[in-house]
Amino acid sequence: MVSTPGRDDAEEAAAALDEAAGALDEVAGAFMDVWARSHHTSDVPVPATQLRALFVLERGPVNVSSLATELGALVSSASRLCDRLEAGGLLLRDPGRDRREVTVRLSAEGQELLDRLRLRRREDLARVLSTMSTPARAALLWGLTQFHEAASASPDGKGRSFSLPA
Repeated sequence: MVSTPGRDDAEEAAAALDEAAGALDEVAGAFMDVWARSHHTSDVPVPATQLRALFVLERGPVNVSSLATELGALVSSASRLCDRLEAGGLLLRDPGRDRREVTVRLSAEGQELLDRLRLRRREDLARVLSTMSTPARAALLWGLTQFHEAASASPDGKGRSFSLPA
């Protein structure tokens, strides 16, 4: 960034942040293309929303209301989503003591799907990383680690973990 006469430090800092955010936004598109490529194959029987639900369930069993909250969906929508995942053999429902409270969790087939996707995604990422120099890979990892820490520590709570497929 070149200093412009008449600009104060605050304006220059704001411009530098805007420039960095724009560059990150552009790079994120390429990253997400590589990331998502493994999800768009014939052996992935679920669309992105259902896949997000499976990744939420991978963290442990939850009730349908909690799943809906995590997905930013209505409980009725989450319930129908669970119906489809259960029909596909990817999710199991466990009725609780209170019949109104149903817990949902991954089935073995659901976990196998997520494991297969994770392996394929890491292979795709490794292919891209293998074309980068060792210092560039180290700088990328350092920068992404710093970004993750900053996003996770966001004081407004919006930096908490977003349930992208892991």
